[in-house]
Amino acid sequence: MSFQLNNVVPWGRNFAEYKLMFDLSDEDLKKKIAGFGDGPASFNYEATKQGYNVTSFDPIYQFSADELRNRIDEVRTIVMEQMRENTENYVWTNIKNLDDLENRRMSAMRLFLTDYEKGKAEKRYIYHELPEKLPYENNYFDIGLSSHFLLMYTMLGFDFHISAMTEMLRVCKEIRIFPIVDLDANKSELTADVIKHFTEIYNVEIKQTKYEFQKGDNKLLVIRK
Repeated sequence: MSFQLNNVVPWGRNFAEYKLMFDLSDEDLKKKIAGFGDGPASFNYEATKQGYNVTSFDPIYQFSADELRNRIDEVRTIVMEQMRENTENYVWTNIKNLDDLENRRMSAMRLFLTDYEKGKAEKRYIYHELPEKLPYENNYFDIGLSSHFLLMYTMLGFDFHISAMTEMLRVCKEIRIFPIVDLDANKSELTADVIKHFTEIYNVEIKQTKYEFQKGDNKLLVIRK
């Protein structure tokens, strides 16, 4: 089945959030970074403006800027209504309130859209769907990032997560996955099984982060070769 835009809920995070979520130091940012499932985040745009080297991968990059803009407009009200119904599940510290959340997300996605076509031409936004093989040699990137996708969507199953993360680890010397809970912010058996699998092959570390928005999503999984 082909990837359909009407199944996508685009929701972008910014550079400052990426730094906190992935515990990215100034030295980390100087490295060659790959973002998997970046969607309409402004991380690539903001990082590029500061002279950093970031390549983003996502299935939605097959669509045009206008198509993505229209889809963002379609889901904005729905997502915010869901947030209003579930405010008790979130920590309102870094993000102060619903208006602050909406402003941050829309600002990030607007920045993404201004950069999108240019970034595609520069091969910074590349259409790709994990766990398909990437057109890069082994260890091409220093750090691979995955935000709010791997480990969170448990319904994709163990084999999918292992295959996706294995391909990330083929092209990256290190990967960072945030958060390590499911969609309800619960630690899952899937996460434990995935960690057990990779502990047998790589150096695996769970780190506390300075970022927590959904309650309980303040831990980062780091896997290094």
